[in-house]
Amino acid sequence: MSQATSTRRRSTSTRTTTDRTAAHRRTSREPKPPAHLTREERVERGREARNRVPRGDHAEFLRSSRRADPLTLLEEQGKERVPDLLPIRWGRMAVSPFTYFRGAALPMASDLADTPQSGIMVQACGDAHLSNFGLFASPERNLIFDINDFDETLPGPWEWDVKRLAASMEIAARDNGFTRKERRKIVLATVGSYRQAMNQFADEPALEVWYAHADVEQLKGRIEQEVQGARRKKFNRAIAKVRTKDNLGALTRFAGLSNGQPKINADPPLIVPIDQLAEGGAELDRLEKELRKILGAYRDSMEPERRVLLDRYRIVDMARKVVGVGSVGTRCWMILLMGDDNRDPLFLQAKEAGRSVLEGFVGKSEYDNCGQRVVVGQRLMQTVSDIFLGYVRVRGLDGKMRDFYLRQLRDWKGSIDIEAMIPHGLELYGQLCGWTLARAHARSGDHIAIAAYLGNGTSFDEAIREFSEIYADQNERDHKVLVDAIDSGRINAISGL
Repeated sequence: MSQATSTRRRSTSTRTTTDRTAAHRRTSREPKPPAHLTREERVERGREARNRVPRGDHAEFLRSSRRADPLTLLEEQGKERVPDLLPIRWGRMAVSPFTYFRGAALPMASDLADTPQSGIMVQACGDAHLSNFGLFASPERNLIFDINDFDETLPGPWEWDVKRLAASMEIAARDNGFTRKERRKIVLATVGSYRQAMNQFADEPALEVWYAHADVEQLKGRIEQEVQGARRKKFNRAIAKVRTKDNLGALTRFAGLSNGQPKINADPPLIVPIDQLAEGGAELDRLEKELRKILGAYRDSMEPERRVLLDRYRIVDMARKVVGVGSVGTRCWMILLMGDDNRDPLFLQAKEAGRSVLEGFVGKSEYDNCGQRVVVGQRLMQTVSDIFLGYVRVRGLDGKMRDFYLRQLRDWKGSIDIEAMIPHGLELYGQLCGWTLARAHARSGDHIAIAAYLGNGTSFDEAIREFSEIYADQNERDHKVLVDAIDSGRINAISGL
């Protein structure tokens, strides 16, 4: 580490938040730039932001004493979730610093609120770590790569998504045992790809930006040039496996036959069919009635042509499902519908949507329905979205009004095995994530101003690389606090689920 870098890191870790400028703390959501601004005015907007907040300042991180500690934030967040599922969440987060990071979107949003910001806003993902990117099918049945989790999406600073993505690369690389030199290269490649893509999009017409997407067939050529032998074969096998993850494949995995009828297989506490949640026939009738209300309200919100398609299916079974790491404890249902016969299944997932973790720091969503917030944000950021994507507000099983969004449970959905990656593989993956995030931001934000702010040099890349190292250190300390809280009995956790 150079002397200059060491000095800057020491100053970052010791100075107080009162030393930060007002521009560094700006979190209000300014309106999108007026359409009448010329390209030159938008470029100047980015350059003015660079003058206010130099790119090198993004290396800074200091947890504010004004903020609640991460464990307290996570415990407060858990109060809105299903109590008997929370030990699973804690157990998954405790596995490693990386699994902790995946579940700690709220603490990081709190931390980012006191970091430097350019003041240029986009539709932010809010949880843009590397495992929230993946493969899925477009309506045209092409396999594409994109962001695939939007539970926290909200208009916010574009830098926050970049920092969460870059930090996740550093933390995952540490979990994989990569050297510091390898980790630096991975993070710089990720951020550099974001910067270069944003500059590319700034030179393209708005429609070209909107149509841009990462088609897997096009990506295979590059991957095959970079990867040889057994690793190329493994990549091709992984792609082939993703194509089997359709509704028929989901039926084979999640359901069996009972008295000649498909029925979701129980795997408690991760998958609990509705009849096992109920206490007696009357309770079962009530639960089924409430879940059918969710599906009925969802149908009413769909476009007419999608209703015609949905009406070809009938509900045959439902179950509560535990998903992800950070989402554990939210109310999530898998709904099995069948068409003409057992070769025509449709699996839908109804997932509870709550307030975005960003709302406490950038302001409330303009949408009263949190499910609508998720759906609108997803459609803004993704090139294509699930044809069954929709949202509802209904009275939940506990009698409270709750928001849900619905989509297909599996439709060629797949993710990359991060733990099995070698350094060069994670570097290539980081570049793909960086490009994808830039394209998502360019669809909703002033990409010309962001590109002017970033410039063609590597100042921003280096700053984010340094931030990622500092934040990864903090993440390891936070993970240890959780593990210690579990060991002391403050937190009840279940491991291995």
